[in-house]
Amino acid sequence: MRDQAQLFAALSKSAFRSRFQLQPADLQYLKTKGLDTIMTHAADFVHKRLSDAHPKNDGKQTPFRGHPVFIAQHATACCCRSCLEKWHHISQGVTLTSEQERYIVKVLQAWLEQQIIKFGI
Repeated sequence: MRDQAQLFAALSKSAFRSRFQLQPADLQYLKTKGLDTIMTHAADFVHKRLSDAHPKNDGKQTPFRGHPVFIAQHATACCCRSCLEKWHHISQGVTLTSEQERYIVKVLQAWLEQQIIKFGI
């Protein structure tokens, strides 16, 4: 797992990762539901879609739209096990620990908080 400052510095240098931002519908959903509810969704998504050692449809389990957390997952490379390994140094083929799941949720929250500030919601 990486230090958030180092992670976000590295992500900002990736043309692919840095192109993600919340769209108006995502921002409205975030504003309506509130960050606490969105983070509950994030924890659920991480646990159900990423925590298994070999998740179903790994590499394709995270949509590119439909929920603010999905956008955050792609922006922060928390979308699949290969990205988690490459960017976060979390090994593939091993079930995530609760500590790793919490780390991922914290990364997602940090990115969403940046978006809240950026768009003033």
